[in-house]
Amino acid sequence: MVAELQELLGPKGLITEPAEMEPFVVDWRGRKRGTALAVVLPATTEEVSAAVRLATAAGVPVFPQGGNTGLCYGTVPGSGGPGNTPGLVIALNRMNRIREIDRTANLMTVDAGVILANAHEEAAAVGRQVPMYLGSEGSAQIGGLISTNAGGTGVVRYGPMRDLVAGVEVVLADGRVLSDLAGLKKNNTGYDLKHCFVGAEGTLGVITGAVLRMFPELRSEANAWVSVKDPADALTLLSRLQDDCDPYIQAFELLSASQVDIAFRHVPGLRMPFETTPAWNLMIELGSPDGDLDLHARFETFLAAAYEDGLVEDGFLAQSKAQAEEIWRVRHSLSESNKKEGVGVVLDISIRNSRAAEFIHTADRGAADAFPEAEIVVVSHLGDGNVHYILMFPHDYWQGLGSEEARDAKADEVMVAFHDVAAALGGSFSAEHGIGRKLTGELQRLCDPLRYEMMTRMKAAFDPDNLMNPGVLFGN
Repeated sequence: MVAELQELLGPKGLITEPAEMEPFVVDWRGRKRGTALAVVLPATTEEVSAAVRLATAAGVPVFPQGGNTGLCYGTVPGSGGPGNTPGLVIALNRMNRIREIDRTANLMTVDAGVILANAHEEAAAVGRQVPMYLGSEGSAQIGGLISTNAGGTGVVRYGPMRDLVAGVEVVLADGRVLSDLAGLKKNNTGYDLKHCFVGAEGTLGVITGAVLRMFPELRSEANAWVSVKDPADALTLLSRLQDDCDPYIQAFELLSASQVDIAFRHVPGLRMPFETTPAWNLMIELGSPDGDLDLHARFETFLAAAYEDGLVEDGFLAQSKAQAEEIWRVRHSLSESNKKEGVGVVLDISIRNSRAAEFIHTADRGAADAFPEAEIVVVSHLGDGNVHYILMFPHDYWQGLGSEEARDAKADEVMVAFHDVAAALGGSFSAEHGIGRKLTGELQRLCDPLRYEMMTRMKAAFDPDNLMNPGVLFGN
């Protein structure tokens, strides 16, 4: 099979040397390592199709990979097939074409390997935006973002990736290509199959292309970093902002002092607008395509009233684009800084935002009692109810646990404790990071049994031999 792949793909399309495969078999934080028979680097959908057909005919599992920026080990290759055969990593780095931009229909058709930052640039060139914004946008690929139904700071206004996808092209487990790239606003011809692949994490097929929704670029903006006493006050401020400026809210992010301090410790060049780090920090963006709208003045009036009412303790309203970029550089540097600080067990909680303060308060009490070794770090997309509750363990403590099994057991202990808090409040344990290999047990434990059964049936229908990313979502 490898010889056939070499003939099919040429020297640029296949990696078999272990040293060269290394970046493709380890997650970006260096916590999990897999093995692979080879890494396939196709340049076209046809090459993906041929590679998948060869692999699955031989009973060899396929592990699709985008930018490898995930947090749940969903792209780390495992094993599967007869005798737990090492599989093929199919990395879409070379599939990076912008196929079409339709400004009137507000649609961009891309290869799945297009990097998000490049999609931003192409949209901006025609006065549009693809409103998916996250810290890894310089390396995250469109196919991976779709496969994990990624979120980011713009979800409060535009929704997650599922809401930004107007069509997909997918290579199925038997090598056939399912193409739905029409990008139609209305199409009532039965099941909308594209939604099966959004969030499926490569378990149903390999996404090779997509149609993304674009939106008008923002011509009026206002950005602020404000401090509040606690998450409850942050929610009250959000409710008031919705009353006053709901169509313009682009981002509403809550950070604990511990998280801000970590960023400033490890990322040079960040700027703090306050003398000391506030206990709770809100980063807020308003925006509109109406260039005549003075959002800056409107936001200033709103914040002044909130200050007078005691909801805002201090605030910094950006006076220029450069100052706004400084605010958001802090926000988007968190993954980088947290990796350097320690070993974070990251909870990706989704909850009604009206109950987010209750979740944080309840979790804080439990963390202090059960995990005193860890520092509590909170990063919340508060506008959409996504709370990243992080227990940050020192590197020395984590290594002192001994084996990888012991470290995994400690992480599982943390996750179960706080996932149960979220479940008790009507929330979910996965908002935007997906399930991967990390949370398969939690999916089975906490998912509605009927829903879980229907998902396993769907998996069997699309991939009867369990060769598409085996071990992800459902375990081995």
